[in-house]
Amino acid sequence: MAISTEAQARHRAEVSRRSRAIRAGWLVAGLLLIAVGFVGIFVPLLPTTDFLLLALPCFARSSPRLEAWLLDHPRFGASIRAWREKRAISRRAKVMACLGMTAGYVLFILHVRPSLAWAIGLGLVMLFWAIWITRRPEPASPSGKSRGP
Repeated sequence: MAISTEAQARHRAEVSRRSRAIRAGWLVAGLLLIAVGFVGIFVPLLPTTDFLLLALPCFARSSPRLEAWLLDHPRFGASIRAWREKRAISRRAKVMACLGMTAGYVLFILHVRPSLAWAIGLGLVMLFWAIWITRRPEPASPSGKSRGP
């Protein structure tokens, strides 16, 4: 039993509509992540690069032009490319991340005054992520030699 060309055309149109809607959803998600990352430039302890990293796959699925813009961005492009290619984090970013987590933990302890169990639990979670971050490789230096483990 052959499918009519009219049915095939309707099917292709529906797939195309769904595809456009999905791409639009990815685009909106990417733009929202960019907006939150932009706010992170001005708000202490809100990471900018993390949200840009999350926006990258959204743009890869919706807008090659915006993906290229992020990868070639003069301020954030190198960090994003290093993460994408080698899962690498610069030494400065590692230090800033650990300092930010420490500051956040101290503020949490001072203002929330959690029970000892909560304080230890959160401290262990943050310690786990600090160790994970510091164990990421560092991007290659301009001379081509890789830094870090």
